[in-house]
Amino acid sequence: MRLMAAAFLFLLGAGMASASGAPQVVSAQVFLATDAVHAGQTARIAVVAHIQPGYHINDHKPSLDYLIPTRVVFQDSPVLKVESIVYPRGKSMKFDFLDSPISVYEGEVRLESILKVDRTAKPGTYSLSGKFMYQACNDHACLAPTSVPLEVKIRVVPASVPLKAANSEVFKTISSR
Repeated sequence: MRLMAAAFLFLLGAGMASASGAPQVVSAQVFLATDAVHAGQTARIAVVAHIQPGYHINDHKPSLDYLIPTRVVFQDSPVLKVESIVYPRGKSMKFDFLDSPISVYEGEVRLESILKVDRTAKPGTYSLSGKFMYQACNDHACLAPTSVPLEVKIRVVPASVPLKAANSEVFKTISSR
């Protein structure tokens, strides 16, 4: 019975969200760990998503098969390619409409990725774009699955130019997990 109630709430929420043009409840940004990159090297990037209070999104590995996972996808370019994405563990939460707790993200979620820069990349500025895909829910209903566009400018510099650390406040909290 609870499963049917959860499915009804999901469908009701999805219908209401699409009919009303529901606002985005998640924003996301991409950060680079250095001020630039070198051709032929890898670099750390992070995606930081902010979830509005009162909402949660499903873990990347949802607790139940029918839940929509949070995912990040990047569009490869001839110069930039994301090799891996590491998702944090979600927080186990119990909701009245489910029999058991599920793993979700609330507040802020930080993902780390490894970016590979092609060895033939010429010095210049390149764009890396992608999407942060999720389904937001509150204690009563779920909104329709949606995504937030991601974009970051990445500067490739000659190997003779030293790289400087950047966005250390973002990466310090990721590396401590």
